[in-house]
Amino acid sequence: MEGRRDRAYVGHRSDDHRQEREDRLSRIVSGNSSKKSSPRSRRTTAGNGRTSVGDGNGKGGAGRSKGNAPSKGDGTPGSGSISRRRLLGTAGAAGATGLVLGAAGGATGYAAARPDERTALTTVGAAQVTFHGKHQPGITTPLQARGHLVAFDLAPGAGRKEAAVLMRRWSDVARRLMAGEPTDSGSADGTAHDTGIALDAGPSSLTITFGFGGTFFERTGLVDHRPPGLDPLPPFSADHIDAKRSNGDLWVQIGADDALVAFHALRAVQKEAAPAARVRWQMNGFNRSPGATAQPMTARNLMGQVDGTNNPKPADSDFGRRVFVPAGTDTKYDWLAGGSYAVVRRIRMLLDDWEKLPVQRQEQVIGRRKKDGAPLSGGTETTAMDLDRAGPDGKLLIPDNAHARISSPEKNSGAAMLRRPFSYHDGIAADGSLDAGLLFICWQADPLRGFVPVQRKLDRGDALSPFIRHEASGLFAVPGGAADGEYVGQRLLES
Repeated sequence: MEGRRDRAYVGHRSDDHRQEREDRLSRIVSGNSSKKSSPRSRRTTAGNGRTSVGDGNGKGGAGRSKGNAPSKGDGTPGSGSISRRRLLGTAGAAGATGLVLGAAGGATGYAAARPDERTALTTVGAAQVTFHGKHQPGITTPLQARGHLVAFDLAPGAGRKEAAVLMRRWSDVARRLMAGEPTDSGSADGTAHDTGIALDAGPSSLTITFGFGGTFFERTGLVDHRPPGLDPLPPFSADHIDAKRSNGDLWVQIGADDALVAFHALRAVQKEAAPAARVRWQMNGFNRSPGATAQPMTARNLMGQVDGTNNPKPADSDFGRRVFVPAGTDTKYDWLAGGSYAVVRRIRMLLDDWEKLPVQRQEQVIGRRKKDGAPLSGGTETTAMDLDRAGPDGKLLIPDNAHARISSPEKNSGAAMLRRPFSYHDGIAADGSLDAGLLFICWQADPLRGFVPVQRKLDRGDALSPFIRHEASGLFAVPGGAADGEYVGQRLLES
């Protein structure tokens, strides 16, 4: 489960600005904003106290616009009201400014903007990922704060023609939403209106990624074009797979740095699916919010472990070969060139059992220090593991069954995959146990040389196995990116 990297850094206000803000709050609470005060004295302004938000794009991440997203839904200037757009622009990244103060009694909100000013979206809201390109978005895009995974089955009677129409609609919706545009198609009866869920928000690094399951090719009469990499995953001894929450004809991954933007995309995708396809299963996930840490840091999972240190990096010379499907000699599979295979596993973490372990024992299970993710063989988080190093007692510092050892490329003939998961929490059972864990998503050019050999090795003796449970599984072929004027999957469906 090593494979995640946070990326957004939010600067902090200087002490004098912080003190100014605290003084204003003190005056509000003590009654200085009384009826005798002028309207200007009752409003907090921050023209000289605004801080910037770094975009934190790592190398190889999808390009993001540093410009401001198009403005929409602003309040009328001079109306005396604070619009949602201006509220977002000044306080959307709460870790950056903290400039919205609740008045005593909660009756009034004070925003850090004059009512006649237009404040740009923060970098978090304005960040935009391009839909068109060689690869689909959402693969090398930096981790987002919110995610939705949803699988669909084609409706009875639907085939290749209906699938092509659906993929064209979905691609158009994805392109619009990722650009921060509404989905309103302008239908005469008004039924295709945008839901308005994400009004006032920018694109917020939204990505929408599409994939095809093995059964999709049977349903569309394209069995001859089904690639060998879509052969079913082998069973593993520790699996507790729920078939109803696994696989599917079509798969959609949605990610964004704003929960409403992500949900807006989910609803749009679901609405556009009818009548051609119906939801088979759907899962919700999350990651750390941009700016939550003082500097860019590798994410932690729900076990508290730094999770993602040894992920392949786009700067690696063999990154493309490991992650993306190359153009081959068999024209039947040309549609997959530039694409990838996504393995999806819903992994429940048995946190009640895990949290009973002392920290030292947890570190031995993983093979890394909990505090900073450094390998037990020494060094910092990014220090290469010394798998042969022993302690004074002659025992390996990284135990032979440690998760990091068993899953390392060195122990799997170089097998590696790009892991890009979300954590999840689906409530508390009647017995008080948590239904929480990891929506594990890994990307590779060939599952038989990525996920499968590593999971087979883990299945035979991973010290982490008693504390996790694989409860759902899926394998999907994700086509290459759509060129301008194309829809995703067009080269397959119109071949």
